[in-house]
Amino acid sequence: MLDHVFTDAIGALREVFEAAMLERQAFEERFQMDFLLGDVSWETTYGLPGEGLPPRVRADITLEWPTWAQTAYRNWYIGEQFDEPPRIEIEIVLRVQGLAASPDPRAMLDALPETSPPIGNECLTRSGPTVETIFETTLDDPEYAIEVSYEGIYEFDEEALADGASLDKHFASMGGWISSTLVRLGDLKYQYRPPEVEADED
Repeated sequence: MLDHVFTDAIGALREVFEAAMLERQAFEERFQMDFLLGDVSWETTYGLPGEGLPPRVRADITLEWPTWAQTAYRNWYIGEQFDEPPRIEIEIVLRVQGLAASPDPRAMLDALPETSPPIGNECLTRSGPTVETIFETTLDDPEYAIEVSYEGIYEFDEEALADGASLDKHFASMGGWISSTLVRLGDLKYQYRPPEVEADED
């Protein structure tokens, strides 16, 4: 495994999500690099156990490592000065999908706090909701979805830069928070479409 603070952060998040009994959607995970700008990002999706595919409620997590953060990390690594400590940009999108009727956004906002638990010294801040209407080609019987995102940063302190194991305690609250939040969203009185049934193979 690559020895880097960004991959240390990815590993720490995976561990807290698994400890919270969240189920990773393996085909939704991506590790990408912008070859023009140099930014690196990791995207993954988790749901509650037993929700099936696709899950009714899910959390889409994105970590982004900007190119300037890599420069700051390199300067720290070789013992040079840097203006700002490196940091990761974080977005967590909480999504309820497969709905049979247009959802009430207020019900979702009432179930969600304005900020996340602290990640290091910072909290993620909640955005406004987005409601989607998804049509088939016939425009009949649309499907609906609603999502709310939390955005913010995690700034590395000297301890986290020197020892990636300290990230475990900084991210420790995230697994339980996301798990309990998905349970609350799943309990909302939204009307869902019937689950898709795969045709039996001959």
